[in-house]
Amino acid sequence: MNLGKYLPGTKASRFLLGLTFLVFLISMAFGIHAMHIGYRHAYGVTREIPWGVLISGYVFFVVTSTGLCIVSSIGHVFGVKSFIPIAKRAVYLSIITLLAGFMVIFFDLENPFRMLIWNLFSPNLTSNIWWMGTLYGVYLFFMSLEFFFLLVEKHRSATIAGLLGLISGVAAHSNLGAVFGMLHGREFWYGPYMPIYFIASAAASGCTAIIFFTYLGYKLMNEKMERAMEISLQAVGKVWALVLAILMFFTTWKLITAFVGGEGKILAVKELISGKYAFNFWFFEVFLGMILPFIILLVSRFQNLTHMFIASLLAFIGIYFMRVDLVVLGQVVSHYFELSITDFPTFLSYTPTIYENMIIIGAIAFTILTFLIGEGVFKGHKVEIH
Repeated sequence: MNLGKYLPGTKASRFLLGLTFLVFLISMAFGIHAMHIGYRHAYGVTREIPWGVLISGYVFFVVTSTGLCIVSSIGHVFGVKSFIPIAKRAVYLSIITLLAGFMVIFFDLENPFRMLIWNLFSPNLTSNIWWMGTLYGVYLFFMSLEFFFLLVEKHRSATIAGLLGLISGVAAHSNLGAVFGMLHGREFWYGPYMPIYFIASAAASGCTAIIFFTYLGYKLMNEKMERAMEISLQAVGKVWALVLAILMFFTTWKLITAFVGGEGKILAVKELISGKYAFNFWFFEVFLGMILPFIILLVSRFQNLTHMFIASLLAFIGIYFMRVDLVVLGQVVSHYFELSITDFPTFLSYTPTIYENMIIIGAIAFTILTFLIGEGVFKGHKVEIH
């Protein structure tokens, strides 16, 4: 069997394929070694800050997956024709980004195999985390089923599977927001807006991802983009601009309302906007993640796909730091700050280790690797409008 015909054809794409495969293998070696020596020795997390960049990375990937599902459903489930050309690639990307998220959380859990067993045989129906894992499993099943039906061109069945995937994906993702929003002991996270914020940020991540990977796919394959695909990406860009405006609205009110919250929340927000994490917030999260892409989209008038691709690349960087800020800032304020204990810090510190960073890099490499394989195997996810 000639496997070469299923691989990307250009030299650049094959080089990137080999590079990402090598990086993925190296990162797996780091993850397996971390499991061997023990996570408390390999990772920078502590009893006081138990969630680090691996949780941030998990959120980053599953948020992107849900967003891709939302974007694909606009065309394939709800029948908006301008979104149909990107549907198959969006569904495929939603599957591989979810698998990348699972890979990250696999190496974050002390006993991942035990979780798989007891999630089924000893369910805790009052646990948001149990519901998160279960719903994401259901979501993966329906998205895989939808992609299969798209491949065999059973579009009615694909629409039904896509609708079920959308429902389970939104349920899983809003529940992920509730994992944070229902923690009374973490004032920075606590509140009813968190599940809604997660869905809005998912839509932004999905638009970012489909523009980035579609443009990249055509360039790496050295193919001219069809007019229908250009129109589709332009439509996605308009939705993206709207969602970015909503995110900026959310972020503004998150900061304003924080200053009438509890003292712990005020301290966390001050640390975010003027303390140790201020550069992360203002430059990466706000400027790169929201303001600059929004300006580029408006200036390009949603016509220049190269500019939109650059905006998506910048947004991806900003979105990752957005996830890091969300996870870490919820834990940096000590539970005991109000007790004024001598020599006990008000703010705790956390620095990710090379093991944690390599696992994140490996998940990114896995996503690019499987994307490239998909471009070759599925011939650029070409679709017909039905």
